[in-house]
Amino acid sequence: MLDNPIMTPRKLTLEDRLLRRLPFAEMIDRVDQRITRWMARYGLTMMRVALGIIFFWFGALKLVPGLSPAEELVRNTIFFIDPNLFQPVLAVWEMAIGLGLMTGLFMRVTLLLLFLQMPGTVLPIFVTPAAVFTHFPFGLTIEGQYIVKNLALITAAIVLGSTVRGGRIVA
Repeated sequence: MLDNPIMTPRKLTLEDRLLRRLPFAEMIDRVDQRITRWMARYGLTMMRVALGIIFFWFGALKLVPGLSPAEELVRNTIFFIDPNLFQPVLAVWEMAIGLGLMTGLFMRVTLLLLFLQMPGTVLPIFVTPAAVFTHFPFGLTIEGQYIVKNLALITAAIVLGSTVRGGRIVA
C-alpha cells in the first residue's frame, strides 16, 4: 500500500486493515490509488474554481436589487453605511474575489480580499442575532446557515493559501 517504494509506509487505518481481508483487496487498492492520485492532481484546482464561482455568483446577485437573499441581512447589519453605496461595493469586491479564484491569478491579493471580507460575514451574529438564530446558540435561520457555511469557504481558502508558495497535495 505504498504509492512510492521510497516513501515510508503510512500507518494502516481500520478501514485499510478491513479492506486487506477482502479477496479482491489488491484490485481495490489499485483503484483507490488511481482515484487518490486523480483527486490530488485536480482537487485544489476544482476547489479554487468552485469557490470562485460561489463568490462571483453571490457578488453578482448583490448588483441586482432584490435578487440576493443576503441583501436584507447586509442592509440590517451594515446600517452605519448607506446600503445603496455599500451593496454595489460589496458586490464588486466579491466578484473580484471570484475572478481571482477562477483564474488563479494574483492569489495572494485574492485571498487577502477574501479574508478581509469574512469578518463582515459574521457581523450579523453580533448585530442582528434574531436574524441568525431561531434558538440560540444552535437553532439557525436560513440566514444563520448562510453565515455558518462560511466556515467551509474560509477553510477552503486556507488550504488554497497553503499553495501560494508552491505547496501541493501529494497522493
